[in-house]
Amino acid sequence: MASEKPLKINVSLTLDVEIVEKLRVLAIEDDRALSSCINLILRDYLRSLDTNGKDQQ
Repeated sequence: MASEKPLKINVSLTLDVEIVEKLRVLAIEDDRALSSCINLILRDYLRSLDTNGKDQQ
């Protein structure tokens, strides 16, 4: 079996308390783990940057 890159990696972040509290609420509402919720939010944000950047060209 060929060596593949992991789909996810562990990182450590320092976030404002208020941000974590809001993220926890969103994660609970969506029945997700906190890290999954943060990953989804970041993925959507980065996609929006790609889309907005293409619109401006």
